[in-house]
Amino acid sequence: MCGIAGIINKDSKIEIQISALKKMADKIKHRGPDAEGFHIDQNVGLAHRRLSIIDVSSAADQPFYFEEKYILIFNGAIYNYIEIREELIKLGYKFKTQSDTEVLIASYDCWGEDCVNKFNGMWAFAILDKVKNIVFCSRDRFGIKPFYYYSDESKFIFSSEIKPILEIQPINTVNTKVLLQYLIINISDISEETFFEKILKLPGSHNLIYDLETSKHSIYRYYDLKFKEEISRLNLDDSIKLFHNEFEKSIKLRLRSDVKIASALSGGLDSSYMVAMVSKNIENVDRKDTFTAITIGSLNKEEDESPAAKIIASILGVNHDIVIPSKEEFKNSLSDVIYSIEEPFGGPSIYMQKFLMKEARSLGAKVLLDGQGADEILLGYSRYAAAYLRNNGFIQNIRFLRNVRSHYDISIIETVKIYIYYSTFFARKAFLSKRAKFIKNTYKKKLDFSKIKDLTKSFSNIFELHRNEIFWCQLPELLKWEDKNAMQYGVESRLPFLDYNFVETCLSINNNFKIQDGWSKYLLRRNLENYLPNSITYNKRKIGFNAPMEKWWPKSTEIVNTINKSTIIKKLVKKDFTIIKDRDLEWRLYNIAVWEKMYNMKIED
Repeated sequence: MCGIAGIINKDSKIEIQISALKKMADKIKHRGPDAEGFHIDQNVGLAHRRLSIIDVSSAADQPFYFEEKYILIFNGAIYNYIEIREELIKLGYKFKTQSDTEVLIASYDCWGEDCVNKFNGMWAFAILDKVKNIVFCSRDRFGIKPFYYYSDESKFIFSSEIKPILEIQPINTVNTKVLLQYLIINISDISEETFFEKILKLPGSHNLIYDLETSKHSIYRYYDLKFKEEISRLNLDDSIKLFHNEFEKSIKLRLRSDVKIASALSGGLDSSYMVAMVSKNIENVDRKDTFTAITIGSLNKEEDESPAAKIIASILGVNHDIVIPSKEEFKNSLSDVIYSIEEPFGGPSIYMQKFLMKEARSLGAKVLLDGQGADEILLGYSRYAAAYLRNNGFIQNIRFLRNVRSHYDISIIETVKIYIYYSTFFARKAFLSKRAKFIKNTYKKKLDFSKIKDLTKSFSNIFELHRNEIFWCQLPELLKWEDKNAMQYGVESRLPFLDYNFVETCLSINNNFKIQDGWSKYLLRRNLENYLPNSITYNKRKIGFNAPMEKWWPKSTEIVNTINKSTIIKKLVKKDFTIIKDRDLEWRLYNIAVWEKMYNMKIED
């Protein structure tokens, strides 16, 4: 896990300055505190910051050179590097290191751009190919690792974060379309655009080829989710077994590391199953002694899952660490997180994740397993009730509604409201338009509902809904926050629920097996029965990673004053705010105000 950055001058006669690369690398030092490296080839400059995880020797430092042909900078982890390495050895390749970095570059030499289809992992990388005179860039299937870029008439810049790009190309104009989508729709990662005008991100599952001859770049998709009919025809028992086997494979791959590993343990289903699988598959006693499950408790006792997590850790026999962040700790880190995330974000729950990563690093763990993605692939959110109702017959829907309190801990009336909102575009648009009533008409007209329309349509096809939420609606935001929170502390976050083989398996299993006998995530619960008591396995309540907002961030005139002083918000809204009843909206407004000042942003009329 590392940080990458690069500059390409479109005039091949203009050489890259090492000072420019150094400025970019310094901005991502936190991503790779163990080593740094640079490569300049006339108008092409590459920079790398290393966090050593696999083969921690200096032999695996980057940029990594393959003969006289390729230079690689790589951020991520190829979990199946051992298997690929063995395949390449049979084809005549020789290796000098034990690193996944060397396997990646040898794979490119062997299979060219198709090498990415061999990889099981997370990555963002750039390869200077001196044979083809191109720079080959790629981002992993689900966009777990970031890749930002900027291009104009004179240069092409890319990096793991936005801040290094701003060092070379100062940008202080906000992307109004993205800002409005965030403020009103509360979704900000539905395209390749960012909050910074003209700074883009390479989507997950895509490659980018920069042609050094023509100074032009092209982007293409190399992967899409596959629905497997043979899996959809399996009976319930076989589906439960397949679910378990595929998840265990994912866990085993993600335990490959030469450094200490920790795991999140919230007390909920996803992290409990994950820790149970880790405990089962850690191969030796020494590693069990160094593995720790970490719980971030809440000051709000109704939302504090640490007592349940303590019971789970005790039953599974794993080391357990509990941290309950105070109001003062939140206050002291308020601005730091807004700066490190780089773009406005949804709410204070991001700080719970930040404290998780901080604690992992304080315990000496460079790798942390987290449960991101489970809800998206197992119909875990209550809004999936709308999709279920649209995809089943009358009798099944009656049974579903009778048990909906067990499924999602919501009432029948709440379910009907969810159904209307998420499956009817006009209802959703009307609600969001009403939410935007405080926005000036000139800006309200700029609200783009096209993606919301596409998302609403997909509720009639659960596989398509999964696909949309994984690739552009839900998951990209969560993965962005996960990466930046983790890397701020030099922690590699690994996500077993997002192994692409496991994802395709889950999405292909009969949807009626995911919600069964009055229980959501039924496949996971049935497997968890083997490790934990029913009081944990069949707990109806879903708390999530909620921050104690009222204790950490109570209402105050200071918050409203900060919002009203924002130049961007003044341009957007009809009048100053006095009271903001919607605390989620209040947070988004406040977040914009602080971010604006921090990055010196302005909005165009």
